[in-house]
Amino acid sequence: MASVREKKLKRKELNLWVVAQILERKKAIDQLIKAASAHSDHLTDFPPFRRFHRDGLSVCLESGRGNKLSPPVKQYTQTLLKVNMEGPFGSEWAEEEKVKRREMVSPDARYIFVHEVPNVVANECQDKGPMVGFVHYRFTLEEEIPVVYVYEIQLESRVQGKGLGKFLMQLIELIARKNHMGAVVLTVQKANLSAMNFYTSKLRYTISSISPSRVNSLAEVEKSYEILCKTFDNEAKAMLEES
Repeated sequence: MASVREKKLKRKELNLWVVAQILERKKAIDQLIKAASAHSDHLTDFPPFRRFHRDGLSVCLESGRGNKLSPPVKQYTQTLLKVNMEGPFGSEWAEEEKVKRREMVSPDARYIFVHEVPNVVANECQDKGPMVGFVHYRFTLEEEIPVVYVYEIQLESRVQGKGLGKFLMQLIELIARKNHMGAVVLTVQKANLSAMNFYTSKLRYTISSISPSRVNSLAEVEKSYEILCKTFDNEAKAMLEES
């Protein structure tokens, strides 16, 4: 029979092994996120997604980074964001805009810029026209799960309703899977009913277990947003959907 001393020693060894496993997993996830963030152009992995041509709309996509935005691009993204989001945010917009402007120029911010092109060159991306939208996303951690977090997907009103938003989100999901992320996560204002319907009905995103309405449904002050997610493996599903 093992002595008390031997039992304590075995427990200590087991605890050390568990800690080592946790640290090893954390290191692996950190390296995964670092590698994904370091990729200069995620569009190179998906050539067919560099172009979109449907319902009379022809666009080309290009990648970018938050800390390398030119002044005209920075102005465009901030203006479009305000046009689209000031209404859904309501009285919260003044403070929210300040936060978003800082987020948009962060070195961690990754972009997909959408440029309109003439129909005659729908299959080429040499003659990019004006920008008509963008996606701002990042590789990060949620509940210790590596995810792609979509901070913004903004399109001008004249190019909405043509399937472009769904096309861009499909691309984001492919980027997430290619880089071994466990899920795509995003935030939607409850007042933005069209966006909520787009994600939950058309794209089958679910309200995450980390969303305020599920974390604390009895809170005195109800939050104005929901956190949605689409998970790609059982671990991510358990942590982000079912907790």
